[in-house]
This record gives sequence, C-alpha cells and structure tokens, in this order.
Amino acid sequence: MAFQFNFSIEEDAENALESLGYTASQLGSGQDSLNPNRSTEKSKEISAAEHVVHQDSLCACKTTPKIADPVANWSLDKSQLQVLPEKQACFKVAKEHSIPEDVSKVLENKVMEVVRGLYYVNISVAEMTLTDGSHEEDIVSKTISSHSDLITGIYEGGLKIWECTFDLMDYLSEAGIQFINKTVLDLGCGAGLLGILALKGKAEKVHFQDYNRTVIDEITLPNVVANCTDGGGDGGGISEPPSKRHKKTDIITALMSKCRFFSGEWAEFSQLILSGHKPLSKYDLILTSETIYNPEYYSALHETVSKLLDKNGHMYLASKAHYFGVGGGVHIFEKFVEERDVFRTRTVKVIDEGLVRYIIEVAFKSPS
Repeated sequence: MAFQFNFSIEEDAENALESLGYTASQLGSGQDSLNPNRSTEKSKEISAAEHVVHQDSLCACKTTPKIADPVANWSLDKSQLQVLPEKQACFKVAKEHSIPEDVSKVLENKVMEVVRGLYYVNISVAEMTLTDGSHEEDIVSKTISSHSDLITGIYEGGLKIWECTFDLMDYLSEAGIQFINKTVLDLGCGAGLLGILALKGKAEKVHFQDYNRTVIDEITLPNVVANCTDGGGDGGGISEPPSKRHKKTDIITALMSKCRFFSGEWAEFSQLILSGHKPLSKYDLILTSETIYNPEYYSALHETVSKLLDKNGHMYLASKAHYFGVGGGVHIFEKFVEERDVFRTRTVKVIDEGLVRYIIEVAFKSPS
C-alpha cells in the first residue's frame, strides 16, 4: 500500500529543525503552531472583560470570557493567559475514536513538518480546512470570532504545541525513562508528541486523550499515523515493490494496534475507559504538559489520575511556575495535591530560561 500525502520535510531532523528555526520570522506557514524557543519578552494587551455566548452541540447556553489573541505568533503562551471572572464549564461527553482500516486516509490533505525527529501536522494548513463550519465542534471559527486560542469549556488549546511539551520530551530522554512494555497515557495530548515518543520507545500500549474531538481526529491521529510510517511516503508516486508495501503495512498495523484515542472532559474519560468493554490495565506512566494552568480543573485531574494510575506508576507533568491571570501553576497545584494526601510530588527538573518551568513527578504515597 503506497501512501500519498504531502510532507514538507527536510532531509533529516537536524536540517528540519534548522529550517523551522524556532523564531517567528523563520517559521513560515507553520509559525503559529510551533516554536519551543519563542520569546516571552513580547506581550500583547488582553482585552477588557467582554463575554461571548457560544452555542455548542453538547452544551446549551453557556457564557465564555473573551480573550484577545493570547498565543498568536507565540508572543504569549499559557503562562500569560487571562481568564475573566464569569465563566461556566462545558459538559463534554467522552468518546473513543475509531482508527480507520485504511489509515492513509487520515493523512489526506495534511502537510507535515518535523520537530525532534517526529512528524506533526502543519497547524496553519489544518486550520484552513477547519473553518468552513462543517465540523461539529467548529472550534477554529469560534477561536477566530472570539480572538482567542483558548475558550474555557469549549476549546482548551489542543491545536497548539505548547512550550513545556518540549521540556518534558527533553527530560524523558535525559532521565532515560523506559517505555518498553509500559502502558502509557498522554493526557491532554494535543499533537500527541509525548505519546508518540512512548510508542517509538516500544511501549506496550499508548492511549491519547484530548478535550476536543476535532483535535484527536485532525491532529493527534494523523500525527501518530505519520510517525508509524516513519515517513514512508511513496516517493512522489513511485510505487514500491509489493513485498515492501506489505511489510510496511504490517508495521503500521502492529503499531496502531497499541493505540487508543479518546476525547472529552477528564471525569467522563476516566468513567468511559473504566467501564468500557476493553479491559484496562491501569497506566504505568501518565504524561501531561501545561494542563494545570487553571485551578478549576485540579479536582478533575486529581480524581482522574487517582483512578487511572497504577499503584506503582508515575505521572510526569510539565508546567510553568505560574500562569498569570488564570492563577494556576506548579506551587498551587502541589499544595492542592498535598492537602488531599493521596500523592507525593517531586520536582525532577527546573528550566530557568525565560519563564521558570518545572517537570514534576507524581506518584502514590506509600501506605503508612
């Protein structure tokens, strides 16, 4: 089976990274979606309080604060998001997403880039295909109309690759964290780079979860498929020998059989996966990045991890020290966890370039 999808990739990952450049002036069409070394010195004014009413297919009559372009062109990030006082959370039903029999279909009309040796969907191109209103969630049109890349209860930023994701990827490599035969959850996965790293590290199972269905279908799933093919495009239409095509198909099938994909809010997700017809062995590793920016989500996160993490498992969490305006951050989250006396937390890495960032290890307390 020959794949026909448009890769915009340099000859190797090193050249690809250099071409991406990690500066807004060099990113080209993908500049809004990826820049781990972006400057946080620039700032944009957040608009005055203004409420925008959104109608969602699963949520009726909810009011969401309007935020003025908090992460466009990477001049701001989740540490600088400001959420206005009045807001109502949206009930987002959890769903498991099926993997198409012909996985090449999820790569149709996708332009791929490379970072850290992993393929990912060019977000700018993807967003252009999501603005026609044909998708049920219609998150791109809503972010455009509200001048925001984060709308509480409607869209939680999964189309972007946030800075701390790369911090956690670096730490997992530096610390020699082993994925072999492990069951791994990429929680709040977005692009799914953390889960893909685990999959390529020979994890036994890797599950991907994001708040939005659109993110899973249009970003996460294509990214996983592209990395399972190892860039196995068909060479511009030149057919491969049948033996090679069959071998490649077998490899893709084997890797994808390790994966499951879920959307919905955390409480609904944990209920779905625990009550599903496929038995779940609790996760050895939970990986999550920039998911503690809003303290209102801490209870759901804590409950989800307590239900799904194996008693000897670990969660690795990457976060800014503080998220201005929203009020979340490492220290307030650690205090929240300490007060509930279920988990212990340990700082395993501090990144003090620009805004201070942390990698935190979370595990169950030993029985007293």
